[in-house]
Amino acid sequence: MAPTPYPDVNALLDDLLTGVREILRDRLVGVYLDGSLALSSFEPDRSDVDLVVVTTGDLDLDTVRALAALHARLAARHPRWGRELECSYIARDALRHARRPGPHPHIERGDGGLELMHPEAGYWVLHRWVLREHGLALAGPAPAMLVDPVTSSALREAVANVLREWWAPMLADPTRLRSWGYRAYAVLTMCRMLYTLEHGRIVSKAVAAGWAKSNLPRRWTPVIDQARAWSVETPADFDETLALVRHTLERSRG
Repeated sequence: MAPTPYPDVNALLDDLLTGVREILRDRLVGVYLDGSLALSSFEPDRSDVDLVVVTTGDLDLDTVRALAALHARLAARHPRWGRELECSYIARDALRHARRPGPHPHIERGDGGLELMHPEAGYWVLHRWVLREHGLALAGPAPAMLVDPVTSSALREAVANVLREWWAPMLADPTRLRSWGYRAYAVLTMCRMLYTLEHGRIVSKAVAAGWAKSNLPRRWTPVIDQARAWSVETPADFDETLALVRHTLERSRG
């Protein structure tokens, strides 16, 4: 069966899986879709393709170089989605536990280059929950066999840490939020974080935005609608975006 409803995404995944198998051979444990594709919330005009490749151990430099060359070929062969990959190569032991993994090869959306990533602890906890609960196996065992359970309290703590470490500094220096696209992303991310703080689990941006409109004060409805539209013509209000970030940060402290 095709892993997604999108033929061009499936073609990319097929080429990636073939290449990864050829390079890693018996060091490959599994390949997994997570993110919006796993949460059934993929939107072709704004989503990326999130993948986790699990290996038996850390990879040597020659292997990393071979994988980097593979990703360069994928970007050239698949112009629509080849540069929309966000892919991490994680050793099996590092994936299982809640502690922060060490630096590992990662390719960022739009970048095209495979580099060592130093993951933030909070984001890693959130990532592991989505992978364990919703990840789709392209190869290998079910992700729940590789990832220990992540508790609701751990998710709430992770959200609080991410807000403190990443989003709070933007209240003092909102340069990133000058971009209309980043403001839309910020508003929808705040909706997701508020949902997780309330319910102890993670849902898609669309589901979280719908919940937020129904459960938050009406003040936030216009900026949420603007973010959901994801349009340069009706961007999320700058001041209200900052205010929602501040509100979410205060909620996490409470």
